Amino acid sequence: MYDQTYDTDKRKLLSALCHGSIFFSIIGVSIGIPIAILLVADDPVVKDNAKEALNFHLNLWLYGAIFWVLQVILIGFLLLPILGIVNLVMPILAILHCLSNTEQAYRYPFIFRIL
Repeated sequence: MYDQTYDTDKRKLLSALCHGSIFFSIIGVSIGIPIAILLVADDPVVKDNAKEALNFHLNLWLYGAIFWVLQVILIGFLLLPILGIVNLVMPILAILHCLSNTEQAYRYPFIFRIL
């Protein structure tokens, strides 16, 4: 699918960093990491992983806002823990995929792809 001339170790590192950036959301730089990698990387797989990580960030923020409103209105106390689990599990699956399959970008299920 992609050209084989790219460094696979660099591809693994940058792709895993894109998806793992969600764990830095507490310090506010989480979305900046995949944006920076998207702008400076020349590897198409890394760029695709950066776009997918950005889409995941945007989806989490959207779902978080919706779940917060639902929590205030009625039943959101059940939804926020589910979002927290998704926030933890999905990036781990993405990182494992990036480390084991360097030829294909990871695609998160059930998200809107804005980029």
